[in-house]
Amino acid sequence: MPALSTITLFLLAAVGLLLIPGPSVLYILTRSAAQGRRAGLASVGGIELASLTHAVAATLGLSALLLTSALAFSIVKYLGAAYLIYLGLRTLLSRHESSQTPVPAPQSFSRLFGQGFLVQLLNPKTALFFYAFLPQFVDPARGAVTGQILVFGVLFVLLAFCTDSLYALLGSTVGKVLTRNVRFRQAQRYVTGGVYIVLGLTAAVTGSEKK
Repeated sequence: MPALSTITLFLLAAVGLLLIPGPSVLYILTRSAAQGRRAGLASVGGIELASLTHAVAATLGLSALLLTSALAFSIVKYLGAAYLIYLGLRTLLSRHESSQTPVPAPQSFSRLFGQGFLVQLLNPKTALFFYAFLPQFVDPARGAVTGQILVFGVLFVLLAFCTDSLYALLGSTVGKVLTRNVRFRQAQRYVTGGVYIVLGLTAAVTGSEKK
C-alpha cells in the first residue's frame, strides 16, 4: 500500500492535470451543451469506464504494447479519430422533421454511454498517459508494484469522474442559456458536428498527450 504522503502528492498532481481541459472534457462539454445534463453525465460514465480499462491495462503492462509498437499505436489512434469524425459527420448530416426545433434528436443514455466509452477506449494517448504517469508514484518498498499502480489508477479515475461531472453540469448550464438564442439553435447542429470533427482531426495528427 502506498504511503499516505505519496497518495496525497498523487492526488494533488492528478487534480492539477484534470483541471486542465483536454479532448475528453471538450467532448463532454459538447454533449452536455447539446443534449443536457443527463446526456453529459452518461458520456462521463462511459469515458471513465474506458479510463478504468486503460488503468487496468497499465497495471497488467498491456499499455507497453502501444508504447513499443508504432503500428498498434497508429491503428488505435486512427480508429479513434475516425470514430469522432463519423460522429461529427452524422451530426452534420442529420435531418430534423420540425424546422422550429433544430436540435439534435435525443439519444438513449446507453447509447451515449457506449459512445463515450468508445471515444476514450480508442484513444491510445490515454493508455500511454496511465502507463507513464502512474509508475512515478510507486515505491517498491511499499509492496507489490502492480497493486500500487492499480490503486493509483482507481484513484485517478474517481477524481476524473468528479471533475468531468462538473464539466458536464457546466456544459448543460451553458447549453440552456445558449439554446434560448434562436440563431444558436439554428447553428447548434453545425457547432456540435464541427467540434467532433476537429477533435477527430486533432487526434489523428497529434502525438501522445494527456487525456
